[in-house]
Amino acid sequence: MVFSSLVFLCIFLPVSLFLYFVIKDRTWRNWVLIISSLVFYAWGEPVWITAMIFSGVFDYFNGLMVEKYRGTRKAKAFVALSAVGNLLLLGIFKYSGFFVENINTLFGLSLNVPRISLPIGISFYTFQTISYVVDVYRGEVKAQRSLLKFMLFMSLFHQLVAGPIVRYSDIAAEIEHRRVTAAGFSEGVSRFITGLGKKVLIANTAGELALNFLGNDYERLPVTGAWLGILLYAFQIYFDFSGYSDMAIGLGRMYGFTYKENFDYPYISKSITEFWRRWHISLGTFFRDYLYIPLGGNRRHLVRNLLAVWFLTGLWHGASWNFIIWGLYYFVFVLIEKLFLKKLLDRLPSVFSRLYTLLVVLIGWVFFYHTDMSQGLRFLGVMFGKAYAFTNSEVSILFRSNVIFIVIAAIASTPLAVRLFTAIKNYFQDNRARVAFIDNVFKPVINILILVLSLAFLVGQSYNPFLYFRF
Repeated sequence: MVFSSLVFLCIFLPVSLFLYFVIKDRTWRNWVLIISSLVFYAWGEPVWITAMIFSGVFDYFNGLMVEKYRGTRKAKAFVALSAVGNLLLLGIFKYSGFFVENINTLFGLSLNVPRISLPIGISFYTFQTISYVVDVYRGEVKAQRSLLKFMLFMSLFHQLVAGPIVRYSDIAAEIEHRRVTAAGFSEGVSRFITGLGKKVLIANTAGELALNFLGNDYERLPVTGAWLGILLYAFQIYFDFSGYSDMAIGLGRMYGFTYKENFDYPYISKSITEFWRRWHISLGTFFRDYLYIPLGGNRRHLVRNLLAVWFLTGLWHGASWNFIIWGLYYFVFVLIEKLFLKKLLDRLPSVFSRLYTLLVVLIGWVFFYHTDMSQGLRFLGVMFGKAYAFTNSEVSILFRSNVIFIVIAAIASTPLAVRLFTAIKNYFQDNRARVAFIDNVFKPVINILILVLSLAFLVGQSYNPFLYFRF
C-alpha cells in the first residue's frame, strides 16, 4: 500500500484516524497505531512482517542490556550484536543475490543465486533500531521499558516504508505523552496534501514523460532528448521522495508526532556538499553521526572516512554496481570541494556555482537510473554530443506541449512560491481580516483543489510508482 493510492486515501487513512480519535485511552491509541501499521506493512507482502517484528524485539532486548551494563564491555558487546545482527538481516535480504552474482563472475563459478524478495522499508527500520541502541549506549536516551511503545516507535506506518529515518530521541517524548491540537492536525493535513500533490501531479507526470527518453534505444535519441529526459527524471525522483516525506511528516502531525525535515530545496544548492545537506537529510545525518564522526570526521583520515560514507551511501540505495558508482561519484566531488573547490565556488557569482551543482547532479542521476552501466555510458555520450542529431521533431513537440508543466516543476523545486506566499502574508500583517482570509479561506481552497486534482489523476493514472520503496 502506498500513500498515493485510493485504498489508502479513501479507506485505510479515514478508518485509522476515526479509530485513533474515537478512543481516548493512550494505551489503546498506541494499539490502534501499531495494528494500523502492521496492516499497512503487511498489505503487499504479509510474510515479511516477521522480519520487522524480529528486528523490533531484537533491539528492544539489546537496548535494555546496553543500559543495564552501560560502561562495561558487555554493553559494547550488545551494541555490536545489534549492529551485526541487523546488518546481517539486511545483507541476507538485500545483498545476498548481488554478492553471489559477483562471486560467480569473479571466479567463474555457477553458484545458485538466491532470489529473495526485499521486505519494504527494511533499509529504514534497520537504521532506526541501530541508532536507538547506539544512542542508549551513548547515554543520549533511556532504554524503552515497554515493548509495546518500542514497537510503536519502529512500526509507525507514517515513515516506516520509505523514511524519513526517525531516531528514537526525536519522538521519545511524544511516544510517552502526545497531544493533537486542531492547529497541529490542520497543519498535518495541509502538509500531507502538499506531498500528495508533489507525488501525483508532478512526480508521476514527470516520470511518464521521462519514459519517452530513458531506457529506450539510445541510437535514435538526440542530444536535447537526453537532457530533457534526465531533467524530467530529476523532477520525478525529487518530487517522488520529497512528496513522500511531506506526507509522512503531515501524517505524523495528524497523530501527534513531529518528524524532522528530510528535504530543503536541494536543487538550489551552490555546491555538492550543500546539496547533500539538503537532500535526504535523515540519511546524511545518520551516516555523519554514526559513521563519519566516529571514524574521525575531518580531523583524521579524511579520505578514508569520506570513501566509507559514500561507498555505503551508494550501496544503501541498492544491490547494484550503478548505485556504488553513483556513491563514489559523489565521493570525488565532495572530497575535491573539501580540499579546494568549495573556496573557489564561494568566490564565484551564485549563478555559476548553482549551474555547476545542477550539472553534477543531473549527470549523477544518469548513474542512478541505469543499472546497466554500458547503457548509462551510452546515454552520457548522447548528452555530450555523441548522437545522431542535436534535436528532432519528437523532442520539440513534447517540450512545447509540456513547457508549462516543466516551468511549474522547476519553480516548485525552489522556495520561490513559499517565499511569495509568506511575503503576501507579511504585507497584510496589519490587516487581520486579510490575514485570516489567507489562512482560513485561500489556503484551504488551494489544498482542496490539490486534493481533488490528485484524486482525479489517481482514478485515471496507471503509472504510480514510489521510487524509494525499493530501497
